[in-house]
Amino acid sequence: MAGDRYSFPSEPKANPKAVVTGGRGSSYYRFSVLTDRLIRYEWSQDGGFEDRPSSFAMFRCFDVPHYRVAESKNSLEIVTEHFHLTYDKKKFSSKGLSVKVADDVWRYDGESYGDLGGTARTLDGAWGRVDLEPGVLSHKAYAVLEDSKSMLFDHDDGWIATRRPSRIDGYIFAYNGDHKAAIKDFYRLSGKQPILPRWALGNWWSRYHEYTAREYLDLMDHFKSEGIPLTTSVIDMDWHKVAIDPKYGSGWTGYSWNRALFPDPEGFMKELHKRGLKVTLNDHPADGIRAYEDQYKAVAKALHHDTSKEAPIEFDCTDRKFLDAYFDVLKTNLEEQGVDFWWVDWQQGTKTKIPGIDPLWVLNHYHYLTSKRNVKTIQRPLTFSRYAGAGSHRYPIGFSGDTQITWAGLEFQPEFTATASNIGYGWWSHDIGGHWAGVRSNQLTVRWVQLGVFSPIMRLHSTKSLWNSKEPWNFEDEACKIMKNFLTLRHRLIPFLYTMNIRASYESEPLIQPMYWNHPTDEEAYTVPTQYYFGPDVLVAPITSPNNGTTLMGSVRAWLPPGRYIDLFHPHLVYDGGRYMHLHRPLSQMPILAKEGTIFPLDAAPRLSNGAPRPADMTILLVVGQDAQFELVEEPEKDQNHQTDPDSDVQPALSSFVRTPITWSQSTGVLRIGPEWNGANRWRQWQVKLVGHTNTDVQAQVPGFRVTQDKNGEGCTTIALGNVHRWEPEGFEIALGRDLQLDVVDVEKRVFEVLHRCEMGYHDKDPVWEVVAKAEDEVEARVGRLLQMGVDAGVKNAVMEVWGADGRAEGSAKGHEVWADVVREGDGVEAIEEELKDYVLV
Repeated sequence: MAGDRYSFPSEPKANPKAVVTGGRGSSYYRFSVLTDRLIRYEWSQDGGFEDRPSSFAMFRCFDVPHYRVAESKNSLEIVTEHFHLTYDKKKFSSKGLSVKVADDVWRYDGESYGDLGGTARTLDGAWGRVDLEPGVLSHKAYAVLEDSKSMLFDHDDGWIATRRPSRIDGYIFAYNGDHKAAIKDFYRLSGKQPILPRWALGNWWSRYHEYTAREYLDLMDHFKSEGIPLTTSVIDMDWHKVAIDPKYGSGWTGYSWNRALFPDPEGFMKELHKRGLKVTLNDHPADGIRAYEDQYKAVAKALHHDTSKEAPIEFDCTDRKFLDAYFDVLKTNLEEQGVDFWWVDWQQGTKTKIPGIDPLWVLNHYHYLTSKRNVKTIQRPLTFSRYAGAGSHRYPIGFSGDTQITWAGLEFQPEFTATASNIGYGWWSHDIGGHWAGVRSNQLTVRWVQLGVFSPIMRLHSTKSLWNSKEPWNFEDEACKIMKNFLTLRHRLIPFLYTMNIRASYESEPLIQPMYWNHPTDEEAYTVPTQYYFGPDVLVAPITSPNNGTTLMGSVRAWLPPGRYIDLFHPHLVYDGGRYMHLHRPLSQMPILAKEGTIFPLDAAPRLSNGAPRPADMTILLVVGQDAQFELVEEPEKDQNHQTDPDSDVQPALSSFVRTPITWSQSTGVLRIGPEWNGANRWRQWQVKLVGHTNTDVQAQVPGFRVTQDKNGEGCTTIALGNVHRWEPEGFEIALGRDLQLDVVDVEKRVFEVLHRCEMGYHDKDPVWEVVAKAEDEVEARVGRLLQMGVDAGVKNAVMEVWGADGRAEGSAKGHEVWADVVREGDGVEAIEEELKDYVLV
């Protein structure tokens, strides 16, 4: 494996026809016009330039764009349709190198710039917000990625390399608000996001706790008995010996099973596999391999290391022989026992014996390449580690670190996840529920789990504490029920998530995207940092503050782009877009809004099992009102049957995936499913749920199939088919009715529900009810009276949400809505959290 580990695809040398170079004396320059909106700039004192792949830039050979050059003895201009570069042929400076893009001018300063933010190496210890490194998107017409200090790889053998000192190397992204185009070219330059295996998209269990093997297996069985499916069992650092003789140092690093807790590691992991779970072990590698380790002598033999004095084998990722032994002796033996992949938990800084080499980069890169040897078990290469910088998206999955359990931490996490896409980093795994410190709160945990279900990776986690663990049944009954429902929903989302996984890799569209990606010219899209797109059509607006004490609902200020929207899972309200709305939900709900013309597939298995098998039962959530299309993508049959080639560096051809097109014609009322391409000879149960449509008598007709229909009072109409052969040569059609529309909101009914729920004086409810339901004067005047009432501001806004949601509704307040000033619901909790800081070691 060692030889294969150091080879990877790259094409780092730019097309010579795209290069403009020159210089004399002690000042040499080179510009590579990669596209008409992306240019690389380089300067050196010695006349040499870098054509090896960097940790960021792997593929610099683009088709040559149209550009022109104007040059004199002391000046150079490079002009494309989108930018105008001016350079004085001296060492780069703010006076001598500039690029004009639209009305903005960048002047060289040696720094990266992208003020829409990227991500950060870790959230370790974060109480709330942390500083973000720049991404490649900006409010300005340009962004800059400075690459002068990044690690290199030798193009011939794939081993790490260093840069020559004093050279300058960077990239200007001149995309002027075309955010998606910028990211697509970022991926072209740096490499695509790899495909994740299907199972990685389900629920992970993780806890820093001294489990015994029996306790851990019993816990997995308890999850099963509760009907909560899992895919991944994470074993934190107590899997290995921790209480070691002080003469060897600390027990933070370790590779020898703690036999007191795990007397039979092979049997333990075999039992986890029998339960349909993948296994990952935590590794803090910084202290190397000490003499007490079970594999000390084996690793020493591979390295010709003298063991007579029990000298430690130091961790040195810049030593190729050490890295070979680390992977091919130490970790191979553990993998043969049953470890599927590794959680690399590097926290020891950025320095190595070779200046400019970051150990986290080395660990991430070579762990990912080495994981190819396990693809018959894990389906696709995979590692689980921290973010090391631009280019880290090639080594999913990301571990974001040890967050503190605070409302401020929860509020920052959706923004942190979304802006990571601005540097191409699409697969964050957070400590859902928070890791340590803070306060116990049923509400906070539930809201965090809801966010986790609509995050890239769903991993419950907590620290070593008698009081802090995330098993749903350890919370109060209401919270437990909600958490179980959402964790079950996560597994029902896997068909959608896997399709988005393929879209992310092949179409450069990360699962989660900030609102401004799809609405770059709408200023409102930049003002809702906690709101994001979840796939192409669904908006998620997580609630990140406690419930209002009167309405018993949490709220969030959201911006809805133009169009009409409905909550996929609670479809009682229809929203006209093109404005801000304050959305209110009880603890059991969070806003998941889909626009008209959305198809959203779910696993409809009556009882979900561990792992992530392809579903034999499917539900299609259909939001009528506009044409819709969705292509369900599933892994190639050879991947599903564990026939993946471990020697392949290449992702499967897009044409090899199992694909099922699903289309809805609004005008004809026909939903077409299939035909399925590349699938095996199987049957599948289908049902269609018309979300938010109950007001017509849908007469579903499918020639040759038995169809049943149900209106269950939840705001949906469900059409169920019997078994359908997945190789129907032409697919099949369901005729539902022409030009179906979303139900019009019943304002009085929904306002009554809001007020009935409110914990407030009965006499205070009457005037609110009357101003909405009984007053006959103009809506604008009635809205004004509502705002003047002496009731809780949260009540006013919850009523206003319903009253102004749907402009089609009789008496709608759309266009007249005014939002009351609400004291932020989390302020009371944040005051407590602020006091607790004095008692927390940060």
